[in-house]
Amino acid sequence: VQLVESGGGSVQAGGSLRLSCEVSFYTNSRCCMGWFRQAPGKEREGIATIYRGPGDTYYADSVKGRFTISQDSAKNTVNLQMNSLKPEDSAMYYCAIGRCGSWWSGSDNVWGQGTQVTVS
Repeated sequence: VQLVESGGGSVQAGGSLRLSCEVSFYTNSRCCMGWFRQAPGKEREGIATIYRGPGDTYYADSVKGRFTISQDSAKNTVNLQMNSLKPEDSAMYYCAIGRCGSWWSGSDNVWGQGTQVTVS
């Protein structure tokens, strides 16, 4: 499985960015896809996940109502639309795919290389 992220960048507070993650290969056991982030000096934080197929979505409280995760099955991508961005959203964002029972812990996920988001 290979994950390739795109779409990071710099934006002013209140602005929007859209992240995309292309997944090269799926397995039946890794059905949850989504995004983590990690800011310097802080722990990695799971922020949004989507259950491949049914499309059920789950969000961390820190992004609920501002971020939207979606999947494009035809393109094998998972997207994160980020609106109303705040300086505290600045972090390296990582795409991750894994088993739904352990996705939020990150212990058994497959990771992308990360894309930087900076909000000023």
